[in-house]
Amino acid sequence: MALKTLIKNKLIHQSLERRLRKVEEEAAAPRVSLAAVRTGPSHADNSGYASSIPEQFYRFALHPGYQQLRIMNDGAARLGLPSPFFKVHEGTAGAHTQIGDATYLNYSSYNYLGLSGDARINDAAKAAVDRYGTSVSASRLVSGERPIHRQLEQAIARFHDCEDAIVFVSGHATNVTTIGYLFGPRDLILHDELVHNSAMQGIALSGAKRMPFPHNDWAALDTILGQQRQAFERVLIVVEGIYSMDGDYPDLPRFIDIKQRHRAFLMIDEAHSIGVMGQTGHGIREHFNIAATDVDIWMGTLSKSLAGCGGYIAGETALIEHLKFLAPGFLYSVGMSPAIAAASLEALACIEREPERVTALQQRGRLFLEHARRAGIDTGGSVGLAVIPAIVGSSLQAVRLSAAMFKRGINVQPIIYPAVPEKAARLRFFISSEHTEADIIKTVAVLAEELRAIR
Repeated sequence: MALKTLIKNKLIHQSLERRLRKVEEEAAAPRVSLAAVRTGPSHADNSGYASSIPEQFYRFALHPGYQQLRIMNDGAARLGLPSPFFKVHEGTAGAHTQIGDATYLNYSSYNYLGLSGDARINDAAKAAVDRYGTSVSASRLVSGERPIHRQLEQAIARFHDCEDAIVFVSGHATNVTTIGYLFGPRDLILHDELVHNSAMQGIALSGAKRMPFPHNDWAALDTILGQQRQAFERVLIVVEGIYSMDGDYPDLPRFIDIKQRHRAFLMIDEAHSIGVMGQTGHGIREHFNIAATDVDIWMGTLSKSLAGCGGYIAGETALIEHLKFLAPGFLYSVGMSPAIAAASLEALACIEREPERVTALQQRGRLFLEHARRAGIDTGGSVGLAVIPAIVGSSLQAVRLSAAMFKRGINVQPIIYPAVPEKAARLRFFISSEHTEADIIKTVAVLAEELRAIR
């Protein structure tokens, strides 16, 4: 029976691969040229050329991306695998969460320090709503400015030991608009091959020359700059504090030395390292004990340790003033909701007052990593700081493993192709300071057991 199931699954997988190739081939097919349209029948008699336009060019249901999604969903349904996505959480998602009628151990939340749902954070948000309403109802530049905005920005600047900071309503948009606005076609942007999609979108928007370098390979970056620097005006290097898929970090002093020698800008995306790295949670700067001025652009998000939503840039005054008056993602966007600003401001204060949260998070992460490695689980390059993958090497196995864990009362999401290479498909565990040692030990034991079962 097991052999029959294996053969059936393999045949289905091969069928899905053939259908995906067909979608990709259709997407790559020659498009109707603009010149051909212009030399075709007159606008008054468009029935001739209109009938020759393929349906996939004017129907969303035939868009290649949607077709690929349907193939993946249909394949999962044939294999009897429930979708692991869009699970509805009935309350605050922290170390535990309620989904439907059951409570689960939760490893799919960025709530690293357990501050989302904290009574003090909630009270600060409620007080801001009572005073300022739920929306500032305008761009901050014209009439949306509120005292809470500047209080948050000044607190972030102090946290990073920078001159100033600016907050945006979206973490993703923070990278897109900052990189997209500050750099242009005569510039060069070099980035770690594993940087977040938001940085990649910002680079594309900028029109700058883009050159990736191997993950955390500062020597390769140095070589590229030695060959390319003089051909460009501004040069930006983009790396992250903690990489969200792998849970490792760069040798930041090496990157600082390289950027200084080649006279480039250095940007650090600290979305997953603020509240996580450093003895008191001040991020990769504290971890390596470097000066804030050694990095040109400090980027972070409010949606992880800071219990809110949005992003920020911290740095010198000239950078922040420039972005406030001219960056499209700030200039043409409504100001941050007062409730969100107040929540993140209070979260920053809690991190400063309660460094023991950071200590607990780091201890739980190390414990998870130690037990996982002892059990023979592939955790890649993770150092045990909040983000720990369990690499299984197949999207199908990752989805199956996630479903098996869910049945055992543990909620953890699979990361599958194309988010990661197929051979690097994984479960990704986000650790919280609120997880207990017993939670961690139980989770790794169940993970090892279910991993053996699906293999």
